[in-house]
Amino acid sequence: MQMTGDQILVQSLKDEGVDIMFGYPGGVLLGLYDALFNSGIKHVLPKHEQAAAHAADGYARSTGKVGVVLATSGPGATNLITGVATAFMDSVPLVVLTGQVSTHMIGGDAFQEADIIGITRPITKHSYLVTKTEDIARIVQEAFHIAGTGRPGPVLIDLPKDVLTGKAKYNRPKSVNIRGYKPKVEGHSGQIKRVLTEIKKAKKAVIYAGGGVILSGASAELLKFAEYNQIPVTNTLLGLGGFPADHPLFLGMLGMHGAYVANMTIHESDLILAIGARFDDRVTGNVAKFAPNARVVHIDIDPSAISKNIVVHVPVVGDVKGVLTELNRLQKKEEPVWGEIRQSWLDHVRRWSEERPFSYDKDTKQIKPQYVIERLSELAPKDAIITTEVGQNQMWTAQFYNFTKPRTLLSSGGLGTMGYGFPAAMGAQFANPDKLVVDIAGDGSIQMNIQELATIAQYNLPVKILILNNCFLGMVRQWQELFYGARYSSTCLASNPDFVRIAEAYGVKGIKVEDKKDVDAGLIEMINHDGPVLLEVMVDREEGVYPMVPAGAASSDMIFGPNKKDTKKLKVVK
Repeated sequence: MQMTGDQILVQSLKDEGVDIMFGYPGGVLLGLYDALFNSGIKHVLPKHEQAAAHAADGYARSTGKVGVVLATSGPGATNLITGVATAFMDSVPLVVLTGQVSTHMIGGDAFQEADIIGITRPITKHSYLVTKTEDIARIVQEAFHIAGTGRPGPVLIDLPKDVLTGKAKYNRPKSVNIRGYKPKVEGHSGQIKRVLTEIKKAKKAVIYAGGGVILSGASAELLKFAEYNQIPVTNTLLGLGGFPADHPLFLGMLGMHGAYVANMTIHESDLILAIGARFDDRVTGNVAKFAPNARVVHIDIDPSAISKNIVVHVPVVGDVKGVLTELNRLQKKEEPVWGEIRQSWLDHVRRWSEERPFSYDKDTKQIKPQYVIERLSELAPKDAIITTEVGQNQMWTAQFYNFTKPRTLLSSGGLGTMGYGFPAAMGAQFANPDKLVVDIAGDGSIQMNIQELATIAQYNLPVKILILNNCFLGMVRQWQELFYGARYSSTCLASNPDFVRIAEAYGVKGIKVEDKKDVDAGLIEMINHDGPVLLEVMVDREEGVYPMVPAGAASSDMIFGPNKKDTKKLKVVK
C-alpha cells in the first residue's frame, strides 16, 4: 500500500512509541500536520520554536525517553538551535524534525530555506537529509536508536517538502544496523579490576558523580557502591538527585559555587572516582591545580571524554550502570577494605562540612532567596520536579534544595541557557501529570520565554513558576561587584513588568510576596492551586552566591560572602 511521506513519518513515530511531540507548523509542513490531526499523537503548540525544543528536552530528562520536536524550514528550524545545543551539551536524547524546501530548490536561496544540517552539525550527535520518501521509516528508526543509545544526544532529520508529499510503501526494517555505530556499553573486565585495586590502596578516596549516573539509571548501584566502600560522594549540578542529598556520605555539589567540603575533599583526595562526569571547567577551575595528589579513575560511556580535560590513570569505557553493577558484584565476594584509615578520612571530611556549611543571614527582615528555596524544599513532595533557569536562581537551588531522587532537577548545565527552565517545566509536566513541577526563575531569565504563559493557560497545565525577583541580572551583577568595581553596566532590570498582571493577562493565577512572613503562605497557595501559577517573591537585591571559585583559580581557592551586609542601596548604572 502506497503512503505519502507525511503518513510514513507519522506511522514511524507511532512505531517508536511516540505519544507526544512539541512543534510549530509552517508552509512546508501542512501535509504533515494534516496527517497528525487524527493520528493519536498529542501535538503541543508552544508559542516559540525554542520553547518547543526545551519542552521536548524537559520531557526527555524527566522520563529517560527520547523527546521529539518539530519545526518548519528556515526560521522555524533556526529557532530550534539554542534548544538543540542545550540538549547536546547535557547529553539529552532528542529527535529533531525540520521541514525543508523541495530537493530541487535546495541551495537556490529559496523562500524560508536554511542549511540546517550545516548549521547544526557541531551540536547534533548525527543528522540526516532525507532525499527519498522510501527512506523515511528507516531513518526515523535509526535516529531514535542513535539518540537514545551510547552517550545520548540530539539527532536531526531534515525533511524536504517533495519527500513528504511523495509516495512509497511503508517499509520499517526489523532491526537497526548502522555501519560504524556500535557504542561500547560493557566495561573492560581488566580495567574494572584495576578500579578495585585503586580503592584498596587509597586513603582519601572521593566519588565525583555526574549526570551520567542519572542518564544510565545507576542511582541505586551508586548508593550501594558508596555505602559498601564508605566513600564520600559529591555531585555535579546535573548529577544532583543521583545520590540522596540527605545521606551522611553526601557532600553536596562541587565546583565554582559548590560546597566548601566538596571542593576541599576533592583537592585533598588521593583517589577520585569520576562516574558519568566530564571534568568541565566549572568543576576543575585551574586544571593545573586540580586535585594535585589524586589518582583518577574515570567511568564513562563516551571514550572521547577520557583524559579530555584531566589526565586519567584508570579509564573504564562503558555504561555506568553496568560497570557499577559489576564492581558491586566483585566486591560482594570480598571483605570491606575500609577500616580505621577510611574512617579517619571521613572524620576529616565531616570537620570541613561543619566548618563552613552553606549559609546566609537568617536574622534579616529582607527575604533571602536561599530562605525561599529552603522553604520550598521543605513544603514540596520529595518527588517534585524542579527546573531552573540559569544564574543565581540556579545555583541557590543547587545549594539549598534537597534533591533525593533522580530526574527531579532539570537544569541547563553545559550551555547555561537562560530561558530554559519554564518550557522545560512544561515538557516535564506533560510527561508527569500527577507530579508537582516548579520552575525556579530569575526576573531576567523568565522574560526569555515568558510568552509560554499562553501555552500553560491553553492546556491548563499546572506548572508553577517561582520568580526570585531582585530586579537585576543577578549573577552578572555579582561578577561586576566582585571584579569590576561595582559598576553595574546594563544589568539593572528597572523596566521589569508587573509579573502578576502579566500572568493574569494570559489567564494564569498570579501571586506576589513582599514580606518575609508571607513566604510560606505564598508557597503553599502556589503548591495547592489546581492549575498554573506564577509566584513572584521580592528578594534581597544585593544577595550573592557563595562560596565562589573565581575563574582561573584552584577549586580550593574560594571566596566566602559575608553573612550580614549593611543596608545601603546599590548605586545603579542604567
